[in-house]
Amino acid sequence: MIVDHDPRREGPAYPGIHPARPRSALHRFLGGSPVAVFVKLLLLSVLVGAGMAMLGLTPGRLFWSVYDTVRDLIDLGLVTFQDFGGWILAGAVVVVPLWFLSRLLSVSK
Repeated sequence: MIVDHDPRREGPAYPGIHPARPRSALHRFLGGSPVAVFVKLLLLSVLVGAGMAMLGLTPGRLFWSVYDTVRDLIDLGLVTFQDFGGWILAGAVVVVPLWFLSRLLSVSK
């Protein structure tokens, strides 16, 4: 079958198949028609809610669990920086005077 691809030709390139209409911004944003996306989200919400109920999770428990985890990670990071600062001070007590002495001795030569 030979198909004419001349852009000046009237009508669709393939008989029976019409070119797609331009999709609206809402359609592009949602990734489909609003009704289809709503139905998909509704079914997915029911499945996730049932799974959470089986595990004994509630939205409140989930929120506080994530909150506590993030807070513990921040506290751990701050303790690490506090330790790191202590290491810098301990090393500086030794390194800076030795550097200063080496500079004084190199100037006298």
